[in-house]
Amino acid sequence: MPNLLKFLKAFRPQQPTPLPDPDAELALGALLVRVAKSDRDYQFEEISLIDRILARMYGHNAIEAAKVRATCEKLQAAAPETDTFAKLIREATGNEERIAALEALWEVVLADGTADEVEVRILEDARKAIGLSEADSDEARERVQARLDNPASAPAKVSRAPRS
Repeated sequence: MPNLLKFLKAFRPQQPTPLPDPDAELALGALLVRVAKSDRDYQFEEISLIDRILARMYGHNAIEAAKVRATCEKLQAAAPETDTFAKLIREATGNEERIAALEALWEVVLADGTADEVEVRILEDARKAIGLSEADSDEARERVQARLDNPASAPAKVSRAPRS
């Protein structure tokens, strides 16, 4: 009987690891995941794009970026409100980082070549909570579209404080 209990315990789910308190990086990652999943078609290309965005903006290698994204996926599922993440970005970053975050959101929205209505709605909710204007959003979209049309022009890395 004790062996049967050990066997059954091996199939019982372990206690989940508690999620970290989100910082601006995790908040942006969670928003990127939320936008990508909003059309209920979370594709490998979107996952890879999110990893590349996190690597570019925060100086991660590919493995670190994938780990951050995996954490962001869990945070996104656990947090019900888009503006929870966006307000954290607004409070923890300067204007340049907020605009870079908005551009990253546009990258995910435009990744498949079309701006899905649900994706744009989430982006616009985030934009308002981040504290950026419609003009900021229009300009960010234009810059992203220009980069998509000319992949040689890549955005700069955003500086960040080291994670503790």
